[in-house]
Amino acid sequence: MNMTDISLQLFIMFLGIALGAGIYEARVVIPLWFFRSKGIYRINSENLLSIDSGRKFWGFITTVPLTLLTILNIILATRSTGDIHVWWLTAALITLLERLMTFLFFIPTIIKLQKGNLSEEVTGRKIFLWIRMNYLRNILTLVAWILAMHAIMISS
Repeated sequence: MNMTDISLQLFIMFLGIALGAGIYEARVVIPLWFFRSKGIYRINSENLLSIDSGRKFWGFITTVPLTLLTILNIILATRSTGDIHVWWLTAALITLLERLMTFLFFIPTIIKLQKGNLSEEVTGRKIFLWIRMNYLRNILTLVAWILAMHAIMISS
């Protein structure tokens, strides 16, 4: 087994973990953080701060490892040839988009929400956007995972 095979397999593994955890967080954790009252989204600050999945989980799965694997897989996929090239590179680039969304929107937004110094209206809008964008993030991860799985199947 060479570096290319190992890189793609780790990429698929971490995408799968991220997808499963992302769906779990969307269905179980986010409703513990945010709730809707009188038409406005609000924060359950106690749950948001105590659960803190970003520092307790995501940092070890996606923030560092998946980001590094994404960069490595973009490099290796760019150098690849044959049928695997388009599938693998597309998966890696979609994951790069998801990673950029995470670093440019999700992480800064959750930090602002954790500080709790935003107006009720701004908080409500940020939570609404967070929830909607999180669906997109999970869809991107699913698509990248499927494409990467296809790439590894045709490379065998």
